[in-house]
Amino acid sequence: MVARIRLGMVGGGQGAFIGEVHRFAARLDDRFEFCAGALSADPERARESARELGISADRTYVSFEEMARVEPQREDGVQAVAIVTPNHLHFEPAKALLAEGIHVICDKPLTNDYAQAQELAEIVSKSNAQFAVTYNYSGYPLVREARHLVASGALGAIRLVQVEYPQDWLATNIEASGQKQAAWRTDPARAGAGGSIGDIGTHAFHLAGFVCGMQPTSLLADLSSFVPGRVLDDNAHILLRYASGARGMLWASQVAAGQENALRLRVYGETGSLEWFQENPNQLIHRPLGEPMRTLTRGGAGLSASVVTRIPAGHPEGFIEGFATLYSDFADLIASSDGIKHGNEDDPSRLLPTVADGVKGVRFVTAAVESMTNGSSWVTL
Repeated sequence: MVARIRLGMVGGGQGAFIGEVHRFAARLDDRFEFCAGALSADPERARESARELGISADRTYVSFEEMARVEPQREDGVQAVAIVTPNHLHFEPAKALLAEGIHVICDKPLTNDYAQAQELAEIVSKSNAQFAVTYNYSGYPLVREARHLVASGALGAIRLVQVEYPQDWLATNIEASGQKQAAWRTDPARAGAGGSIGDIGTHAFHLAGFVCGMQPTSLLADLSSFVPGRVLDDNAHILLRYASGARGMLWASQVAAGQENALRLRVYGETGSLEWFQENPNQLIHRPLGEPMRTLTRGGAGLSASVVTRIPAGHPEGFIEGFATLYSDFADLIASSDGIKHGNEDDPSRLLPTVADGVKGVRFVTAAVESMTNGSSWVTL
């Protein structure tokens, strides 16, 4: 049995949504052991959060700086750390941990500033530690099957890419009531220059690139803030152009009444199309040109080797499992870098979102804001 990887966390204390998701995901495949954390910038909340999670007092830290300094001195110190803070608190913890040779798995977007994203990529390139970004939808089994089908030529040359991510949870001014998740996501100082485009638009942007295997060369954005008094965008319509001549459209909205997490991707090629919907993630629709529609299922026969599942067909896998797939891929990457196993082209870890994917996401946000500022003009990526 391979020993579990000792995992720490920055952020993710009481009242945090995504920290709990990361902890569930890290334990699902039994590859990590959560043992230390700097869970809040508030010392009392950090200590109480750690106590609730069973973290010993001597491994409960009031700052990421303290954790990065102390843990490497322990024989049982953390080997990897998940950063699950608001966007503006990604860069400094990542930099400090990488300097100590600690592997980092960072929530998206990579940073809230493009120059910082580029600097972090440079730091990663010079570090022996591994780094990944949790664009978790790339961990869904049928998203990976869609990627395989596109790469295999099943759709022919790609012509059109349609990706959308509508929600409604910010349809009213809930940040005014102090709702924690809304408060920081609508605050430029913490979220960065993008609202909906940074929070969910980057997910849609990465999903399209992951499946289609190509990145747009330019974009034109129309960003809106529908809720009175809101500074950052809560709705975005973005046109995309690709070097191949393909065209794309991306819609991200957090004011689309009645929508929950309706992430959907449609890809149209010369000889067929694919459609995947996050709220029904265990089916992938394949429509070959001139032939009957095919519904591929997560547990169905004939799927590619890139599709990793945990439970029998007919039992859905979803949001937590998508995160867990990335954590297991990250565990494989760490094991490979530590000499336990040797990676090759068949390893799922090669599908793991990298710091370069994180940089692309931040550049997408920056370009969209630039486009809107310049009267919805085309901006080169």
